[in-house]
Amino acid sequence: MVKPLTFKGDKKAKKRKRTEGAGPSDATTREDGERQVKAAKPDDENEEEADDTWVSVDAVTDLSGPVMFVLPTEPPTALACDAIGKVFTLPIENIVDGNPSSAEPHDVRQVWVANKIVGTDHYRFKGHHGKHLSCDKIGLFSATSEAVSPQESFIVIATADTPGTFQIQTLRDTFLTVREPKSGKANAVPEVRGDATEITFDSTLRIRMQARFKPRNKATKAEKAYEKISKSELESAVGRKLEEDEIKRLRRARKDGDYHEMVLDMKVKNKHDKYG
Repeated sequence: MVKPLTFKGDKKAKKRKRTEGAGPSDATTREDGERQVKAAKPDDENEEEADDTWVSVDAVTDLSGPVMFVLPTEPPTALACDAIGKVFTLPIENIVDGNPSSAEPHDVRQVWVANKIVGTDHYRFKGHHGKHLSCDKIGLFSATSEAVSPQESFIVIATADTPGTFQIQTLRDTFLTVREPKSGKANAVPEVRGDATEITFDSTLRIRMQARFKPRNKATKAEKAYEKISKSELESAVGRKLEEDEIKRLRRARKDGDYHEMVLDMKVKNKHDKYG
């Protein structure tokens, strides 16, 4: 389940405390309980939930969770949709020096939730309003469908000679592309289409995603969590009190992959010390 999207700088919602019919002792008990729950929650879990940073997608296999499509326009724009399913390009405000690799959404309309369709190499992209991105047979995009058909299924292709860039291909072998506005008006915005038959600069885009959903980031956090083990757990595994240097050696062994061998060695040493 994807949690509600948050942006940098958003204030965390505060829970209202029920005070009706509760005396000072009840309020104190609730506050103490809340502190205990917070203290019992692993730091890694708190950090993961609070991690609202965005990173670049490096490989197609990274695609998961909230994503942002940074289009090859000048200045950069993002693929967006409104509440009625109209798909359009929206200027990116959260960006450093116009660098598409630094882009972050400032508007929920710029965010899509990526999911791989089970049993295929296809992806679907759901808008903030719960409807899927779709491209019809003449290349018009919309986001009005709750169901997923071939029109709502896409293939994500990594550009061979430009790492970190991608093409979004429909099942009709056409590509998402952007075109300069036909109107010469100052407020005219680029148009997004799905009828390009060749890969060009205009069909090559970057994808940004929330860091906590990136597989490699999640694996790193899992590894760090595995490396963390309490003194009491180590002493329980070995069967005796441990010196500080022994604890450090065992924790390092967890990281290096020879933890179980070292525990066994210490257990054997215990027996020798006991009967020697």
